[in-house]
Amino acid sequence: RIEAARCPDVVVAQIDPKKLRKKQTVNISISGCQPAPEGYSPTLKWQQQQVANFSGVRQSLNKHRNHWRSQHLDSNVTMPKLEDEEGWKKFCLGERVYSEIDVLSDNENLGIDYIKVGFPPLLSIVSRMNQATVTSVLEYLISWFGEKKFTPELGRWLYALLACLEKPLLPEAHSLIRQLARRCSEVRVLEENKNGEQISALNLIICLVSRYFDQRDLADEPS
Repeated sequence: RIEAARCPDVVVAQIDPKKLRKKQTVNISISGCQPAPEGYSPTLKWQQQQVANFSGVRQSLNKHRNHWRSQHLDSNVTMPKLEDEEGWKKFCLGERVYSEIDVLSDNENLGIDYIKVGFPPLLSIVSRMNQATVTSVLEYLISWFGEKKFTPELGRWLYALLACLEKPLLPEAHSLIRQLARRCSEVRVLEENKNGEQISALNLIICLVSRYFDQRDLADEPS
C-alpha cells in the first residue's frame, strides 16, 4: 500500500515516433474515399466558392430558423415520425424514386404531386427538424444511397441536411458524413461523363464533407 501510494496517478510512456514510423508497413487512408479519375476533380477555386456558399446558407438558416419554424405547413405536408424510416424515404424522395418508376403518365404532367415526386427540403420543413431528426433522416437517406442510384431529389435533401447539422458534430454524425463522402466517391468513379451535372453534385458533397467539416475530427473516427 505504501509503494502504491507513492506511484503517480497517471504515467505517460516516452515513445519515439520515429522508431514506429520506420517499422510501419501499412498506410491507412483517413477518409477512405476513392480518388477522382483524371478530369473529374474540381478546381480549388470552385471548392472554396462552394464552401463559402454553404457557410452562408448555414448562417442564414440559423438566423431565420425560428421564423420559418413558426410558418404553417401546407395541408398536404405531413412529416413522418422520427423512427419511420420508410416514411422519410418516401417523403424526401417521392414514391416514384422510392418505387424506381421512371416513366411519367400523361395525368402527372398536369401538376406537381409531391407524394409522388417527394417534398423539397423547404425551410418551413427543415426548420422543424431537431438534431436527432436531422441525423436520423440523414442516416436513412445514406442507407438508401448505399444501394440505389444518385438522384436530384436525394442530392437536394443531403445538402439541406448537411446545412442543418450543428457543430461540434455528434460522433454518429461524424461517421455518417464520412460514409456519405465514401459512397459519393465510389459513384463518381463509375460515371462516364465527367462534365455531367451528377459529377458536380457528387463533388459538391465530397467537398463539403472534407473542407467544411473539421477533417481532424473525422480522422479520430475508427476506419
